[in-house]
Amino acid sequence: MDKEFKIGEKTFLLDEEKAMKAYQEKQVINGRDTMTFNLLPLKYQWAYDLYRKMKANHWEPEDVPMQKDVEQWKSQTELSDAERWIVMMGIGYFSAAEGIVGDNIQHVVRELVTAPELKLVLGRHAHEENIHADSLLYMISSLGINPHECEAMFEQVDTIRRKNEFVTKVSKSLRRDMDLTQTAEKQEFAKNIFVFGQCMEGTQFYGLFGMILSLARQNKFPGVGQMFRYTLRDESNHIELFRNLFRVLVDENPDVWTPAFKDELTELMKEAVELEKEFIRDCLPVNSVGLSSDEFCTYIDFIADRRLNGIGLDVLHPGLDNPFPWLAETMDVKKEQNFFEGRVTEYQKSSALSEVADDEL
Repeated sequence: MDKEFKIGEKTFLLDEEKAMKAYQEKQVINGRDTMTFNLLPLKYQWAYDLYRKMKANHWEPEDVPMQKDVEQWKSQTELSDAERWIVMMGIGYFSAAEGIVGDNIQHVVRELVTAPELKLVLGRHAHEENIHADSLLYMISSLGINPHECEAMFEQVDTIRRKNEFVTKVSKSLRRDMDLTQTAEKQEFAKNIFVFGQCMEGTQFYGLFGMILSLARQNKFPGVGQMFRYTLRDESNHIELFRNLFRVLVDENPDVWTPAFKDELTELMKEAVELEKEFIRDCLPVNSVGLSSDEFCTYIDFIADRRLNGIGLDVLHPGLDNPFPWLAETMDVKKEQNFFEGRVTEYQKSSALSEVADDEL
């Protein structure tokens, strides 16, 4: 049905059927090809809601005071060598990892999705990764850490290097022309979203998050702890974004969701978990901050199971209890919905995502 507008001597006809067809052609991939970036009408409301939520959470590293952290870092008595090492490992790993995530978003994921509202929220995601990388520079400069030491850790600490290689190889393999009408190519793209969203940000970030927050809980490194809490609040949205993106992609392209592909994703998570456990043992070669590497390895198993369940895969450790319930409440208060309890269409509404309030520690 056409709608007619008469303005003076001119008449304008708007073709409603054509507009509806354009809306229906919005897809995660292989959707309507347009350069206009027209967000309306929104098809993926959850993506726009997430964008607004992420924008409302904006923070700047320089707003976080670091005086107490500097005093503790310079003190000869307030910190153990193990506690200093945790902070060094945190800065050494995240100073590169945040950039790896942002680069993959901009040069792989955002390039391949076609719906404008998905590009919008992914652009915000990439911007937040820049803020996180900037916060690491702020920590380094405030504490007076030699930046060459951070570069050396990224290149020379084997468990950091192998964690980063695990994700960068998935990103590099997609930097080519892709035919996303082919099932195998769609699966490669879905694998990228899974590895970065559920394996890296959703699981491999959590070891150090927990250690840094454990220090902050003991009134050590309050400024660093605050920035990691802000970062964690952002990461909870990033995990949700990539989970939703994965699920809608599968919903629109059911040919992707084969038994063999499910097995491949499960094996990737197993690999991610083993890499993270080896990294945790390097971060905590001796028990510190009231925690042991064995307990943290159990915690990573618990987190990985949540990520697998969230996208509809079988967990690896049924019935596993969380060894750090206080940490779970601080770090990831939202309980993900079981995949089989709802369809993807439920995610195309506003999502009540987890937040980490300033008074939760």
